[in-house]
Amino acid sequence: MKTVEKTLQNLVKEALAKAFDHEAEEVHIEVPGDRTHGDYATNVALTLASVFRKNPLKIAQDIVEELPACDTVEKVEVKPPGFINFFIDKSVLLGVVKDILTKGRDYGKGEKKSGHINIEYVSANPTGSLHVGHARGAAAGDALARIMKKAGFRVTREFYVNDGGNQIEALAQSIAARYAQLFQREAEIPADGYHGKEIKEIAARIKAEHGDRFLEEDGREHFRTFGVGHLMRNMQEDLAAFRVAFDVFASESTLYEKGEVEKTLETLKNAGFTYEKDGALFLRTTLKGDEKDRVIVKSDKTYTYLLPDIAYHKNKLERGYDKLVDILGGDHHGYIPRLKAGVEMVTGKKGVLEIDILQMVRVLQNGEELKLSKRSGKAITLRDLIDAVGTDAVRYFFAQHSLNTHMDLDLDLAIRQSNENPVYYAQYAHARICSIFRKAEEKGLDFDLSFENFRTLSGEKTFDLVERLAWYPTLIQEAAQKRIFHKIPAYIHRLAQSLHSFYGAVIVLSENKRERSERLMLLEAVRIVIADALALVGVDAPEKM
Repeated sequence: MKTVEKTLQNLVKEALAKAFDHEAEEVHIEVPGDRTHGDYATNVALTLASVFRKNPLKIAQDIVEELPACDTVEKVEVKPPGFINFFIDKSVLLGVVKDILTKGRDYGKGEKKSGHINIEYVSANPTGSLHVGHARGAAAGDALARIMKKAGFRVTREFYVNDGGNQIEALAQSIAARYAQLFQREAEIPADGYHGKEIKEIAARIKAEHGDRFLEEDGREHFRTFGVGHLMRNMQEDLAAFRVAFDVFASESTLYEKGEVEKTLETLKNAGFTYEKDGALFLRTTLKGDEKDRVIVKSDKTYTYLLPDIAYHKNKLERGYDKLVDILGGDHHGYIPRLKAGVEMVTGKKGVLEIDILQMVRVLQNGEELKLSKRSGKAITLRDLIDAVGTDAVRYFFAQHSLNTHMDLDLDLAIRQSNENPVYYAQYAHARICSIFRKAEEKGLDFDLSFENFRTLSGEKTFDLVERLAWYPTLIQEAAQKRIFHKIPAYIHRLAQSLHSFYGAVIVLSENKRERSERLMLLEAVRIVIADALALVGVDAPEKM
């Protein structure tokens, strides 16, 4: 079944060709926030006002006059300042139910898009455990990748392992100090070193395996490689528990080993994008809109973070990606212009890198902010959150908020088994449908989910539910193209509301088999969509609660 959205797009394109001899590449169809404005709407007249140099309201009226007749559309309205609102025929909407039952979890799956997108997220330094900020980035990046794949995009999920900088030398020195202390040797952790319990655990494992070997022998390289490997495995275990997976783990140290950082530096020099000042080498990022030029080689001849980061993004593009999307912490906001400038300079490609910044998370318990883990006395980790409220709650709460907004994670609310808890409300909708089917079987009620046409489904609550189901494919495309994954939990909540209203207004397990069957067909369609939408944000759909 062709989606309603696709049908409307084709109608508007035909009308534009007739009214203005204009071939539209894209017509955006959206779902109005106010249902009195129709089932679907388009702002195409507003977007073309500057092209046609006409009043958008007049453009909209001209488009509507040329719209081809179509059984899908029951009524069309034009509203200021130039919106075209479509009201869909109810029989067409009911066809959505059959479409969902036929396609199952493939309902809403988009056509394959051209190009290959690389999404990088988390990319934590392998010097300790993942903290709450990493958790938010992991939930966001993974949800975005799932949604974009559903929409038809080719996506690769990547984690950049910062294992080649000064922080890794500090890690090795910290492990060396803890190792020496195990033999009652005096050793100081460096000022920029690491004090987490993980460092003690690594030192103890090295002692168990190698004894006192590294008291006399230089063990820094072993401390470095063993420490990074151990901490990365811990991160991967925590991410797996969080249902977050990656296709690629890229290594900073590998960039150095293959000479890619040096090659990038030479490329920038040869292109005339650098100059020396006070013994340092500057990159002319102001040529690409940055507020000032940036140092890439310090006066002591060591590299700043910017140079290997440019080399890394150059490497990603050379691996065949057409677009790069990075999810970075709020402290990177000022870093965006210089990194984009460097990538454009070294590749000659503008606009291939897009960066989303995630804002801070406050963790609340008993109405107060928690800054430290009660268990360890250190920063709150991803594992702390999973242990406290579970993966489902953490992922759903994070997915509810756009990255650029500060948010509160209320641990008390996250474990509350009531409708106040948004993840409980969403999962309960799925479990309720499963319960209705179990009840039908327990009562021995016969039903048939294979009817081709509907004769008994009617009423406002019924069509409110069906309309929400019809919106799902449009929502997937919008969420993927605009990278607004938080629209999925909002949709789940509204769909759950419609379900509960329907259940309160209609006797699902009617005495009449035809009525009973058609209502169960509708509920099965709702169940499929809720389960699929929950999966897009990494949340389970339980059958019992």
